[in-house]
Amino acid sequence: MNSHLRRAVGAALAGTLGISVLSACGEKSEDKGSGPDAAGASKTVTLVSHDSFAASDAVLKEFTRQTGYTVKVLKSGDAGAALNKEILTKGSPQGDVFFGVDNTLLSRALDNDLFTPYEAKGLDRVADEVQLDAGKHRVTPVDSGDICVNYDKKFFADRKLAPPKTFADLAKPQYKNMLVVENAATSSPGLGFLLGSVGEYGESGWQGYWKKLKDNGVKVVDGWEQAYNEEFSGSAGGKKAKADRPLVVSYASSPPVEVLYSDPQPAEAPTGVATGTCFRQIEFAGLLKGAKNQAGGKALLDFLIGKQFQEDMPLNMFVNPVIEDAKLPELFTKHGAVVEQPETVAADTIAKNREQWVRSWSSLVVK
Repeated sequence: MNSHLRRAVGAALAGTLGISVLSACGEKSEDKGSGPDAAGASKTVTLVSHDSFAASDAVLKEFTRQTGYTVKVLKSGDAGAALNKEILTKGSPQGDVFFGVDNTLLSRALDNDLFTPYEAKGLDRVADEVQLDAGKHRVTPVDSGDICVNYDKKFFADRKLAPPKTFADLAKPQYKNMLVVENAATSSPGLGFLLGSVGEYGESGWQGYWKKLKDNGVKVVDGWEQAYNEEFSGSAGGKKAKADRPLVVSYASSPPVEVLYSDPQPAEAPTGVATGTCFRQIEFAGLLKGAKNQAGGKALLDFLIGKQFQEDMPLNMFVNPVIEDAKLPELFTKHGAVVEQPETVAADTIAKNREQWVRSWSSLVVK
């Protein structure tokens, strides 16, 4: 959703998903029972996450009502930084469940053996195509989203210029000096967009494509927040900052955020999505090895793919549910873009090539 955001579009617009850290608290005794009422069991379950995790208070209270466990959220930076912290504390984790590792970084988490396998209840309702660890159940898919180029509708309307639709369009002369992207070495959407270009042009063709983008004036910044809120002319933040880039790598769900946090809310989103530039991102959660509250962690994983939490996500984290019977809110469906054919790259291919692709990309585009 960044994860961002990464997916934390709403954070910058309304300050609702701030980066404050809630320390894991609760009893330190090991979880010796099947629930919080068992002798010695903790009544707190700690969720370690990237900064973009958000859920309604009512939904978290319902989890407590159903299970007896209280959720504490420990936010640990962006998706890559949060994962790095868990790797450094492997075996003695900061919490019980980790949320926010996506398919671009999944192999790092699995190769470092961070998770205790657990088959979450209700997994049979989760779409097969997002179950990238099916059979082993080291991680549980929780949400999906599409990393795509967003455009400033007013900018293109004022110039009577059609916005780009595809990867190829972005390299055309009429869009020179218009695109800002995030650094693939430091940003989740930046890496996702790089992988999208690999999916579109193949392992032998993506570098030639990026040479064209560089010649066409693509601008690279460190992360999503800078790109979207400081460089992109179509965002609420961009308008205040007098940004001059009408194209930005963000998410298919960014337009509903612009509507939700506008006052008054417009009838139409001020931004659009180039649906031929998208890469499908899937986020996972897992029970951390060495978790003090394993029973609470398992209950939380069950809840994360339950209907209540899944239907709460779209207007909190601006991501798509993974269970097939979840209903989407009208604002999300009205203003969000449906991506019928996003680019994908097989998880094992990403695992084998990610580091080299990022090095090559950095040498080609940044230096």
